[in-house]
Amino acid sequence: MAEETPPVDDMHYEVLMQDALRGVIRLALEQAASPDGIPGAHHFYITFKTRAPGVSVPPDILAKYPDEMTVVLQHQYWDLKVEANRFSVMLKFGGMPKVLAMPYTAVTRFYDPSVQFLLQFEAPATVDEIAAEIAAAEPAPTPPPSGDDGPKVVSLDQFRKK
Repeated sequence: MAEETPPVDDMHYEVLMQDALRGVIRLALEQAASPDGIPGAHHFYITFKTRAPGVSVPPDILAKYPDEMTVVLQHQYWDLKVEANRFSVMLKFGGMPKVLAMPYTAVTRFYDPSVQFLLQFEAPATVDEIAAEIAAAEPAPTPPPSGDDGPKVVSLDQFRKK
C-alpha cells in the first residue's frame, strides 16, 4: 500500500492564525492604554523571549532574564504605547523605572487570570538562534587542494620560438 504525501499548506494557516491571535493582544493592550485603563479586575501576564529580534530590554534586566521573562500589567505601569506590530511599557524594577519594548512576535504567553484567558504561542527564534542558523547556512571554506589535484604552473618558455 503506497503512502500518500500529505498536502502542503502553501497558505501557511498556522502562521496566519498566530498573527490573528496576536491581534487579540494588541486590542487588549489598546484598551489598557486608553484613559480608562484596564477594566474591572482584568490584568495581564505577558511572557516574552528577551532575546527575540526587536526586543529592547535594559541590560540589567536582560542579565537577570537572559531567555524569557513575564511582566504583569495591572495597576502600576506607565507610558504604554501600542503600535501595529509592537508595544512598549514602563515598569518599575526595584523602584527604578525601566522601559521594555517588544514586537508581538516575541510574546510566548498572554494570560488574564481574572477570566482564565490564555493565549500561548510558539517561541520565536532568538537573535542567537538566528545567528547560528546563518552561520550554519554559510558554505564551509573549501580546503586547499592536495596532491596532484591542485593547480599546476606551466612555464610558457617551452612554447616560445627560439
